[in-house]
Amino acid sequence: MLSAFTIAEALALIFVVLIGLAVLALLVLFVIDRSQTGDAIRRNYPVIGRFRHLFSTLGEFFRQYFFAMDREELPFNRAQREWVDRAGRGKGNMVAFGSTRNLGVVGTAIFVNDPFPPLNDEFASSEPLIIGPGARVPYKAQSIFNVSGMSYGAISKPAVQALSRGAKEAGIWLNTGEGGLSSFHLEGGCDLVFQIGTAKFGVRDAQGTLSDERLEAVAAHEAVRMFEIKLSQGAKPGKGGILPGAKVTEEIAAIRGLRVGQDALSPNRHLEIDDFDALLDMVAHVREVTGKPVGIKLVVGSEGPFRSLFETITRRGPQSAPDFITIDGGEGGTGAAPMPLMDLVGMPIREAVPLVVDLRDAFGLHDRIRIIASGKLINPGDVAWAIAAGADFVTTARGFMFALGCIQAMKCNRNTCPTGVTTHDPRLQKGLVVESKYRRVANYARSIISEVETIAHSVGVSEPRKLGRRHVRLVQANGRSEPMDRIYSGATVSTSS
Repeated sequence: MLSAFTIAEALALIFVVLIGLAVLALLVLFVIDRSQTGDAIRRNYPVIGRFRHLFSTLGEFFRQYFFAMDREELPFNRAQREWVDRAGRGKGNMVAFGSTRNLGVVGTAIFVNDPFPPLNDEFASSEPLIIGPGARVPYKAQSIFNVSGMSYGAISKPAVQALSRGAKEAGIWLNTGEGGLSSFHLEGGCDLVFQIGTAKFGVRDAQGTLSDERLEAVAAHEAVRMFEIKLSQGAKPGKGGILPGAKVTEEIAAIRGLRVGQDALSPNRHLEIDDFDALLDMVAHVREVTGKPVGIKLVVGSEGPFRSLFETITRRGPQSAPDFITIDGGEGGTGAAPMPLMDLVGMPIREAVPLVVDLRDAFGLHDRIRIIASGKLINPGDVAWAIAAGADFVTTARGFMFALGCIQAMKCNRNTCPTGVTTHDPRLQKGLVVESKYRRVANYARSIISEVETIAHSVGVSEPRKLGRRHVRLVQANGRSEPMDRIYSGATVSTSS
């Protein structure tokens, strides 16, 4: 009885102490909240006002998992993400009962099924397409669907390794992003597109200008098939990127040509390019030094500048043209960008691609310049639409991030990515197991290509590159759909002097 009584007393005492500490903590918080001047809610409602911030923070996650409908979340909804997840795991994407997609949304693409589609044995995959036939080493691109630019630094070492190995497995190319070429890009053995950003990381000299010696060194890698000069990015047109100095490790500094701890700042444009003649001069210079195809990446703001670009090419001759143009939509993604630029600047991809394709064709450059569409195109219908609109290739970054395990936590800029995709924290990187994730990358790419082929078959053509605007109808504001080839009837070239 005595020991039991003693234990009971001890427990009661512990309880009283805990209650006392809790009351003391509340009093301290009360005093702190009442005396601070930065937050009006906490000042007027001490202690309980703190729950507002907590609930606002948690609301993002509760909406994602409990409250948002499958098709309503942004930037990518649950249905889109789960399609990528199932495709990455090699699972079938068959669904039952009926579509959950609202087909009345303006701009929705509806594919025109053929009453007598090709038989199964008449179905084929797209043939490889040559990019840069005039370069010393043209590139025979195998796949219509490829990995868009993601820099080592913006994404983690295991993410780059998984992408490289997965791209090799699927027979697709991987764009390095503007952070330069690392050994992790090379180790998988896939085809690479080296991106030259405005800071020229990886191919710059000590003064930050383009180095022919470094260009030659990069081009010496057989895996580097093409070079892409990035003028602008969909999420932040007119704004350069930044990788904080805290993330610039010895390894990243060596790759980018920086000092350890130095902020990796990208100018808002290439300093030596201030008109289209200068742009074409740089394209020609890089192509001459490297011997490989050279293209440009940019965001469409309006028709005028692209018309000027093609007029300049016509004046100088088709040999002066970039070998490809990557069009990034204004809805494109990034690790971090000012909200006004991300939300409000740049033409959406679904308006931009038909515009540029029509201008290219009107100037007689269809077989000279390949068009690559990039920007929020992560599902088969998105890719099939882009090919039908006139793109020769489609690339995505965020689609492959989902394949790597991204859960859209929206922490890309904080170095706290919970899945290890965009963080340099070794503890968090452990969650991204390369051996497993590279297979998901390959499975996702194969699934996209297979289902685009299925759409092509359904509309009556044997392979994806035979898709055309006549095979797509776009929903209008009145609820009816109109043929895409009627809405986008093609650009014209003025013959007046």
